[in-house]
Amino acid sequence: MPALAATSYDYSLFLHITAAVVGFGTTFAESITFPVAMKLDKRHLPYVHRLQRTINTYFALPALVVILATGFYQVGDRDWDLGKPWLSISLALVAVIAVLNIAYFIPQDRKLEAMVSRELAAAGDGEVVLSHEYQRAGRIEGIVGASTGLMLVVIIFLMVTKPGL
Repeated sequence: MPALAATSYDYSLFLHITAAVVGFGTTFAESITFPVAMKLDKRHLPYVHRLQRTINTYFALPALVVILATGFYQVGDRDWDLGKPWLSISLALVAVIAVLNIAYFIPQDRKLEAMVSRELAAAGDGEVVLSHEYQRAGRIEGIVGASTGLMLVVIIFLMVTKPGL
């Protein structure tokens, strides 16, 4: 049986791309969970926030670790300069995404889940009227999520095109 012609760089690139797809592909689906729950039944909203928190904790965070480790390996293997704009911008955006995930998305979904659960309990079997505070926080989370998605797309563009290399 012939040996694989793949190099350690190839394996690193495979892990890097796989982590990005698995870790962040799922986060793009989060953008539709809130509106779908709102249309079906507001009583699904605690599940939405728990799902988003779970995705961000168990998919996105581990993916960030793999992406950074394999990315730094690739930079070293190819002797790329971290000062190049395509690399430094990408690294800065990854850092922003990591901070947003840890300091904003995960705690915010915990807070929103508790908030909407209280509002649902207060409504009992009656009509659910969501507070302005909850709706505002949900809208802000949606805006920050869309901005994070845009950052991911910019990173992918920079990684694929490597402008100025």
